Amino acid sequence: MKRRSLISLAIPVFLAAFNGASPASASLDPGVGNVPQGPQPDTVYADSFKTNGVGNVFATTQRVSCYRPEVDASALNNGPNDGYSGESACPGDTTGEDTGAKAPYATQVGSNPGFPMAAPQLVKDHSESDIRVDPRPGHANHLIASSKWIVSPEGYNHLLGFYESFDGGLSWKVQGHIPGYEGWTDNTDPIGEFDGFGNYYEFILPYQFFYDLPSGGHDFNIGTPQEPNPAQPAEVVSMAVRPVGSTTATQWITTHNGHPDFLATYDSIGNEPDKQWMTIDTNSFLPNGSPNPNYNTVYAMWVDFHNRVPVPFVSTAKALANGTHTDWSTPQPLPLTPDNPQGVTYLLPHVDPNGVVYTTLTNFKPKKGFCCTSIFVDKSTDGGKTWSVAGTAVPTAIPPPLIYPNTTFRDGIENTFAVGNHLDSQGRYPLYVAYEDFSALNGNVLLTASYDGGARWTTPIQVNDNWAGANPAKADEFQPNLTVAGNGTVSVNFYDRRLDCPASATAEAVGAGLALDKVNPHYTGSLPPYSAPNYCVNASIQFYNADLTLIAGHEHNIRLTKHTWDPQLNGPHPGSAVGEETFIGDYFGNITAGSIDYSTFTSTYNDTTLPANQQNPSNQQQQVIATVAVP
Repeated sequence: MKRRSLISLAIPVFLAAFNGASPASASLDPGVGNVPQGPQPDTVYADSFKTNGVGNVFATTQRVSCYRPEVDASALNNGPNDGYSGESACPGDTTGEDTGAKAPYATQVGSNPGFPMAAPQLVKDHSESDIRVDPRPGHANHLIASSKWIVSPEGYNHLLGFYESFDGGLSWKVQGHIPGYEGWTDNTDPIGEFDGFGNYYEFILPYQFFYDLPSGGHDFNIGTPQEPNPAQPAEVVSMAVRPVGSTTATQWITTHNGHPDFLATYDSIGNEPDKQWMTIDTNSFLPNGSPNPNYNTVYAMWVDFHNRVPVPFVSTAKALANGTHTDWSTPQPLPLTPDNPQGVTYLLPHVDPNGVVYTTLTNFKPKKGFCCTSIFVDKSTDGGKTWSVAGTAVPTAIPPPLIYPNTTFRDGIENTFAVGNHLDSQGRYPLYVAYEDFSALNGNVLLTASYDGGARWTTPIQVNDNWAGANPAKADEFQPNLTVAGNGTVSVNFYDRRLDCPASATAEAVGAGLALDKVNPHYTGSLPPYSAPNYCVNASIQFYNADLTLIAGHEHNIRLTKHTWDPQLNGPHPGSAVGEETFIGDYFGNITAGSIDYSTFTSTYNDTTLPANQQNPSNQQQQVIATVAVP
């Protein structure tokens, strides 16, 4: 998510949660405490990483990446607290990408005086992530992940970057920023997908701002001499394609019809595109054996915050074998339910084996003071030409506050969506929605399913199993991500704060860099946060059968992180460098290939037992790839 659109949405949510429409006055969501597997002791959960054979690979430490930013954030440095060190010059030995050292990038030509920055800068942090697997038979070891590629966490100065593996996630030798859109201050919200030919698409949200110094606040006004780049639209939704067979960091197609591959452009500050997402129909044949007419149709969705009233849009194109595509269709608004006229966001499209396209839409109910959220589902049965409302998955849920207790990182996308691949007892492909709920005054992850195409939904169950009987669990669980394996197994991964931070004078505390964490306006305990509850972070996963029953031998949450990490370290500031709010990402990746589930998520831990190219001595935000067997 971009910070500016978040101001129009999530800050009212935060205020409502603690002023008037408090969760304390609301009843618990029916899923809270409905934990089929029962509680799991923290000690057993902590050991589940080892007992389930989970693997961890630090991916983004493996290469050095640099690019030349459009806007200079070198004046912003919040160090030494939390490990901040400002921007750093490129050391020279990088991934083979074009760092911009010799000349400005093509989209930077025409910038105002003073832009772009004079020299390339080192990519330090990697918040927020997505991961995809090549769907072609025999290519399950080919994965591409993407994340925010940050040169200044204090300034939230970033493009999108990618990291690619050809050996099933063991090594990530091809990395770099995704080229073609360097002429905007930020490129954000990593999301990608392979087409049926093996080309990889990345849907990008570039936007412009400049810094108000000394605060480091972001100024989005356009038409002024301070505007970084009047040669480009202020904000766009756009595409980049990595053609099949690419092996270097620079092999991307970023233009269409002689200009950057725009789906839509926005010049007015009253129109703010955000929260873009995509999927591609890679089913060459339908289940009845007939050719799929929508094979390789690309479905791209986003929201335009038009003066605070978000309008959801969809545009489509056909992917072609050479990595190009047909022209994008005219963006089409998606239908809303009668009780959801405003506040709709978070579009998460998926295609079932019959070619039916579904997406969730989340409504924040501004006419009710942003008290709560509801989630409904739209669908198309004709390749995206027409759309209808399938039903409501979640009538109401209490969202978490903007900033979680004890720490300064903000909340992200509240829900996730997936479509099953095996027919249920009603002859439909199941639909699954997992979502956050704060009705118990702590974050829980809940899960519901539909077995009739979205009209009716099951009573939610609670995914996280750190529930403590009559007492709500002390910890927050948040940012779920769903996927469905080829055998129909459903997996939900999420961030997890049930384990206390490491104790003082332990190797775990040293690796977590807790000694760097000395100033935190959101925490009333002593710092550094040794043994602090509901503060440090892990990642977890839970597996289910297609009908959401438990799988024998895999009843409980599995810890995906080998080491607990501190979210305060090097956390990007999405509002201003001196602001309280920080960021670990709005979501993270979850995908399966064959018998392996892959997750990619943030960690600031420095594991000195790993090879040198996986260590993290400055406790930066790096992306970890976790692997675990799919039951």
